[in-house]
Amino acid sequence: MKRTGISGMKFATTTRGRFGALSAVAVLLVIPMYGDHDAGAKNLTSTAPATAANARVGALFNGDLDGGHYCTASVVHSSGRDLIVTAAHCLPADQSEGGKAVFVPAYRDGSAPYGTWPVQSVYADDSWNEDGDQDSDVAFAVLGPGSDGGKKVEDAVGAAPLFAGRATGEAVTITGYPGDTEVPQVCTNTSVAYGDTQQRIDCPAFPGGTSGSPWVVEGGAIAGVIGGYEFGGDDPDVSYSIVFGQHTKSLYKLAEAAGDPKPAAPASTAIDPQPAAASEPLTAPQAANQPITCACILP
Repeated sequence: MKRTGISGMKFATTTRGRFGALSAVAVLLVIPMYGDHDAGAKNLTSTAPATAANARVGALFNGDLDGGHYCTASVVHSSGRDLIVTAAHCLPADQSEGGKAVFVPAYRDGSAPYGTWPVQSVYADDSWNEDGDQDSDVAFAVLGPGSDGGKKVEDAVGAAPLFAGRATGEAVTITGYPGDTEVPQVCTNTSVAYGDTQQRIDCPAFPGGTSGSPWVVEGGAIAGVIGGYEFGGDDPDVSYSIVFGQHTKSLYKLAEAAGDPKPAAPASTAIDPQPAAASEPLTAPQAANQPITCACILP
């Protein structure tokens, strides 16, 4: 397994994460490239370049940088600009909330170039909290003010939207922090279905510590995180993720509502709320590191 939590133990039952179903809407976003990597280098794992896009991916630590990193997370767009997504097994409630865990975006070689952000509260599905359901292995965490001037994490490094739907047959880039290295690793390959509720990808050398690593599809949206089957897989060369669907969208909405007070939403042009079919790729980028248009599905 990739990782089972901060202490390596299954955590106690908690009542966090209870919610009702919420409807999905489609929004049109202009976002920068996310997860910089040569998509042509499939099934090859290499050191992730230190770019602005990759800065949104970071390592989770026990309390501070001296505590050691144990999982990976990434910044996801929210109205409070203070949200990350990772695997649920990376953030057990009694060992992560209230600053017991910290997120360090762009961590590299012992350095926190943007600062650190404490995990204030964690939101996971009740089916995970109560039963450890591997089909619910995703969590969102609200972060407190950053160590460098109290910035919101999204204001410091940016964020990616969510994509709700199976990424089967699409190119997926995963970026994560193996527990035995001090630099992030990146790999791109085609994802495949693993049953009805999960997906898998073959990428070498993604061992313990890479749990929670974002699965980024063309267009820049996050379509999964390493987790699910065997907490992300029992083989470092094969990784798994749950398929983000209605429960993930509802969970995201719950976590977003728990963040800081939100600014008034700007007026926007109405668009067709019907999601594109899962087999249809997102809009292709025009050029590397340039803003692109992405039809991303958000709660």
